[in-house]
Amino acid sequence: MAVPARVRFETYAFALIATTLLVILWGAFVRVTGSGAGCADHWPLCNGQLMPRAESVETMIELTHRVTSALCGLLSIVVLWLAFRRFPVRSPVRHAALAGFVLMIIEGAIGALLVKKGLVGKDASEARAFVVGLHLCNTFLLLGAQALTLHFARDPRPLKWRDRRGTALVFAVLCLLVLLLGASGAVTALGDTLFPADSLAQGMAQDFAADAHFLVRLRVIHPLLAIGTGALLVYFAQELRSRLQTSAITRWAWALTAIYVLQLIVGSLNLLLLAPTGIQITHLFLADLTWLSLIFLAASTLQQESF
Repeated sequence: MAVPARVRFETYAFALIATTLLVILWGAFVRVTGSGAGCADHWPLCNGQLMPRAESVETMIELTHRVTSALCGLLSIVVLWLAFRRFPVRSPVRHAALAGFVLMIIEGAIGALLVKKGLVGKDASEARAFVVGLHLCNTFLLLGAQALTLHFARDPRPLKWRDRRGTALVFAVLCLLVLLLGASGAVTALGDTLFPADSLAQGMAQDFAADAHFLVRLRVIHPLLAIGTGALLVYFAQELRSRLQTSAITRWAWALTAIYVLQLIVGSLNLLLLAPTGIQITHLFLADLTWLSLIFLAASTLQQESF
């Protein structure tokens, strides 16, 4: 029996999200291992070659990141092509897929900027911190566009944000807070990588030292943002669940709540254990899932006919 075209598109859209997540997590591994300069300052070539010999572990790690990023970009093109082929003009699937493709190009451009400007390895400049935060924000927006592509393929109803301006505004504020939280987390992770502490007490002393590097002083902001933003996310999600009580909203409200509570636990472990690689990557993965859950919850809520 032939598989319906809609189901095949959803499979591709889901695969794109999964592949993007893998590329994001491998990118974090590149940072943690200091492998961002593994291809020197060459882009898109690596050490001046298309497929160089991996003379170091750092080169292999960075080259793997570039190859998987390229594959993710190709899959994004496939999803965009299928969206325009399978869905009608003005379909929200087309709009979301096109946004995802544009954001994928921007993502690659930011990665190239980091490499070409030498904002990798041991660089601890303000420029690197800014671009790293910008990179994280674009990554979240990219994931959001991909999530909406999948969501609208399953449920093509338009968003009624003009009729739900108050709710839409709350979601917009929450999205901005999560973007700010994610950017601060990216900068904090950079500080943990470049200025590791031997103990929790030493790390806290570094945070408040008068002569501390700005990346170290900024580390205290992220946990405070995490607690405040988390409280707002969980409260609003559960308020929507109790008011609307649809299966989709209930599912995503509980998903957002559970993932964020787990995120806070992992974040605390990350702090107590001095940011080991595995926990850093898990922390980032849960941040991505938090963002995706928020996007799915927002889309499901703003499609409702009545509140």
